[in-house]
Amino acid sequence: MKIILAYSGGLDTSVLVHWYANSQNAEVITYCADVGQEEELDGLEEKALATGASAHRTLDLVDEFASDFIYPMVRGNAIYESQYLLGTSIARPLIAKAQIEIAREFGATAVAHGATGKGNDQCRFELTFCALAPDLKILAPWRDADFRKTFPGRQQMIEYCRVHGIDVEASASKPYSMDRNLWHISYEAGILEDPWFDPTTPDNREMYKLTVDPEVAPDEPQYIELTFEQGDCVAIDGQTNTPSEIIKKLNEIAGKHGIGRVDLVENRFVGMKSRGVYETPGGTILLSAHRQLETLTMDRDLMHLRDSLIPRYAELIYYGFWYAPEREALQALIDDSQKTVSGTVRLKLYKGNITTVGRKSNQSLYDMEIASMDDDESDYAPEDAGGFIRLHALRLKERARKQGYSV
Repeated sequence: MKIILAYSGGLDTSVLVHWYANSQNAEVITYCADVGQEEELDGLEEKALATGASAHRTLDLVDEFASDFIYPMVRGNAIYESQYLLGTSIARPLIAKAQIEIAREFGATAVAHGATGKGNDQCRFELTFCALAPDLKILAPWRDADFRKTFPGRQQMIEYCRVHGIDVEASASKPYSMDRNLWHISYEAGILEDPWFDPTTPDNREMYKLTVDPEVAPDEPQYIELTFEQGDCVAIDGQTNTPSEIIKKLNEIAGKHGIGRVDLVENRFVGMKSRGVYETPGGTILLSAHRQLETLTMDRDLMHLRDSLIPRYAELIYYGFWYAPEREALQALIDDSQKTVSGTVRLKLYKGNITTVGRKSNQSLYDMEIASMDDDESDYAPEDAGGFIRLHALRLKERARKQGYSV
């Protein structure tokens, strides 16, 4: 059997390479998607081949990740349970799609991942595999009874690596797990499983990689301007760039001001609650600016309709249904709603906070003459408001009169 294994070089996937190659007599081709995890890719191919892989592929997917996955999600203002900016969730369908492409290249009949049997990632990977390549066999070792009997816990895996000379010292010593990409970093498990544990104390705050502690952020605010075209950010302070470069720049700017930290307990798709700590500095700025521009340029009822769908849209991404027809249908509506979302937003960044201090657009629906309390020379006649209110109050009056409603 020829297997394409999603490989990170960490403890779990290092064990899987050696175990499949030696205990299962399989040919293992490792694959890593570069979605912006940067230094985590150093030496990955050499390590995979030394561990037992017959070949390795690392694919640069950063630009595709930004333009075809992150930006469409931002157009929808997708936030799961009002807190999580979906950094891990949005990367998985792209990683799985590219894994299928590697399987086709090598003529493999199976794809494998190292996602835990208790987490969301197993769903995200496998739903994508099923949507795009239903013919491929899916191997999920953490749901394999024989594998779990051999490796009931982390210590057994560490010992296996020691016996077979597999270098996992760095990954084995971490007191928590970390997942990084262009959009964010997530931290979970280990010491973070206690929801009362505080990672922001002086002894623990070195965990954070993308953001400084807001308490020690610069004492002077920074002003930036973001320019959008049809819902997509195209420039920072007047300088145009690609989506991936814009996100990188915003990560740098927001990170030094301590913006984008979230510590939450979320509801996993598989049913349990989980504590996670996230850094999404650039994304926090991008979503904030995007939303502010929408308030200026989107029709009220269109905005309210789209907003009513955000929880469902975010759920679909979180659960792993990126390639499902309902997500695609929602995306079509979202994208159509963004036709007028063009303009510039000015933000003030200071010690973990984002304050909007300006927005402008040639597509603006805001009319100073209509909105002004001092000027009656417009299409809006205050006298009309009386009839408007009476019409909307009619049902409330009838309820009180005929059903005796009172408080």
